[in-house]
Amino acid sequence: MSEAVSLTFPDGSVRSYAPGTTGREVAESISKSLAKKAVAITLDGTLRDLSDTITDGKIEIVTREDKRALELIRHDAAHVMAEAVQELWPGTQVTIGPVIENGFYYDFAKNEPFTPEDLPKIEKRMKEIIQRNKPFTREVWSREKAKEVFAAKGENYKVELVDAIPEGQDLKIYYQGDWFDLCRGPHMASTGQIGTAFKLMKVAGAYWRGDSNNAMLSRIYGTAWATQEELDNYLHVLAEAEKRDHRRLGREMDLFHFQEEGPGVVFWHGKGWRMFQTLTAYMRRRLANTYQEVNAPQVLDKSLWETSGHWGWYQENMFAVKSAHAFTHPDDEEADQRVFALKPMNCPGHVQIFKHGLKSYREMPVRLAEFGNVHRYEASGALHGLMRVRGFTQDDAHVFCTEEQMAAECLRINDLILSVYEDFGFSEIVVKLSTRPEKRVGSDDLWDRAESVMMEVLKTIEEQSEGRIKTGILPGEGAFYGPKFEYTLKDAIGREWQCGTTQVDFNLPERFGAFYIDQNSEKTQPVMIHRAICGSMERFLGILIENFAGHMPLWFAPLQVVVATITSDADDYGREVAEALREAG
Repeated sequence: MSEAVSLTFPDGSVRSYAPGTTGREVAESISKSLAKKAVAITLDGTLRDLSDTITDGKIEIVTREDKRALELIRHDAAHVMAEAVQELWPGTQVTIGPVIENGFYYDFAKNEPFTPEDLPKIEKRMKEIIQRNKPFTREVWSREKAKEVFAAKGENYKVELVDAIPEGQDLKIYYQGDWFDLCRGPHMASTGQIGTAFKLMKVAGAYWRGDSNNAMLSRIYGTAWATQEELDNYLHVLAEAEKRDHRRLGREMDLFHFQEEGPGVVFWHGKGWRMFQTLTAYMRRRLANTYQEVNAPQVLDKSLWETSGHWGWYQENMFAVKSAHAFTHPDDEEADQRVFALKPMNCPGHVQIFKHGLKSYREMPVRLAEFGNVHRYEASGALHGLMRVRGFTQDDAHVFCTEEQMAAECLRINDLILSVYEDFGFSEIVVKLSTRPEKRVGSDDLWDRAESVMMEVLKTIEEQSEGRIKTGILPGEGAFYGPKFEYTLKDAIGREWQCGTTQVDFNLPERFGAFYIDQNSEKTQPVMIHRAICGSMERFLGILIENFAGHMPLWFAPLQVVVATITSDADDYGREVAEALREAG
C-alpha cells in the first residue's frame, strides 16, 4: 500500500491524505463551503488546477477573493473570448492569448480584422458562455494527436506551436465544454467562476511571433477583475489618465512636440523648456555644496564602451556614429573610420573623471553629478511621448566611497530622494531592495557584505519614516554588478511610477582600474554608487504634467501670472506691475 500524502496548511497544521487525492477533495475535506468557493490550489507556492493530484508539500486553497485568483480569472476570460470569437466567426484561427498587466489579449487569424464595433457582440457571447458554467477539464495528448487534430480544424498556428514545444514536455489540452485549446494552465473549475466584471478594451494589429516578416494578426485586448467595483475603479483611472495624458496636454499647453524626422527626441517649445530649466535649476540647488557638477563627452570611441562592457551587453540599445565622409566613402583609406558611440549612460565618463589624478582616502567620498544627455535606441513601437524616448537627460550622480562609507552614503541619497519627491507633492513612496541575480559579477562574500549593509539601510529608512515609507525586497532583481534600491511613487490617480534608483557597482571600478590610496598607502578599489532621482528628466516632467493634470504648482508653472488691465488708461501701470513681477522672479 502506498504511503499517505502529507500536506502542511497555512496555519501550520499537517494532514494526511490517500494517494491520488485531488485538490478539490482536499478542499471538501475541510468544508463544503470552502470547496464551493475554491478555484485552484497552490502546492509549494505553484498555482495548480483543483483537479490535480496532490503530493507532499505545503498547500493553500485559493478562492476567488484571493489575489492569486485574478490571473486565473483573466486567463479563463481569454479562453472564453476565443471561444466566443470562433462561435461568431467560424473559421477564425486562434493563436496565443496570454495574461498581461491589468488584463489579457488574444491574437486571431481572420480574413477581415476586427473593428471596435465587434467588441460588444463578443462581450455578449462571452457572458452567455460564462452563464453556461461549462467545466474546465484537462487532457494530455501526444504530439502526433495534437498536430493531427489541429490540422484537421485548420488551426495552422496551433500546429506550429505544437512543433515548438520541446520533446518530452506534456502537451496539455484544456476543454471548456466541447471547445478546447492548447494551454499550459492552470484554469478554474468552470467558466461560471469568471464572473462578469470584464470588458473588451480595443483591437489592434500584431505580427505573428512579433516578427514583421510574418502574417499580420488581429488582436483583441480585454481587462477582467474579481468584482464590478474593481472594474469600475480601473475604468475610472483609465478615463482620468486619458484626460491627463501629457501628450495631449503638451499640445494644448504648447510645451513640446515630436515629429517623424526625430523619432523619440523632444522638440521643446518656450513654455516647456522653461519648465525643464526650472526642474534643472531646482535639482542644482538641491545638489549645491554636496556634489561636484561635471560634464562628460557625448561621443566616445567604442573602445571605452568595450572596456565598460556596454558594447557587448548593451550594443542593441546604442547609437554608433562615425564621420559622414566615412559613411559615404567606405573604401577611402584616408577617411577616419573610427567608430564612436553616443553615450547611453554617464557612468563610464564619471569613472574617467574620478581616475584623473590620484585620490586619497581622505578625499572620499567623491560625489560627481551631471545632467547628462544620453541616447538609447528604442523600437519605434515602444516610444511614448516623454515617457519613452531615445534622447533624454538623466539627473545622474556617482558616488565613489570606501566600503565603510557605503551605508551613510546610501542614507544620504535616500534622504535627498524622498525630500525631492515630497517637494513635488508625492507622499506615497515605496522603497524596494533588489538582491543578487543568478548571473552576476563579484564574489559571494562581496555580495553578502553589500546586501547586509543595504538591508540595514532599508530597515533604517522604514524606522526613520515611522511607517510612512513602505519597503520591500525583490529577490534576484538586482543588477549584475550589484544590489540596488528602487523608488516607486504613486500619483494623484493611484498609478505607480518607478523613478529613483541607488545602485551599488562592483563592476565598473574594476573594469577601468579605478582606485584610491587607503590608510596603509595601498591601492584600493572604491565602491561606486549610481544615483538618479528623477531618472529621466523628460519622463519625470511627463509624470508631473499628468499628476497635476496640467495645473502645475505656481512656482513650476510655465505661465505664472497674467497682468490684465481693465482700460487702456491703466496700461502703463500694468506694464510696471508686470516688470516688478519679472524682477521678483
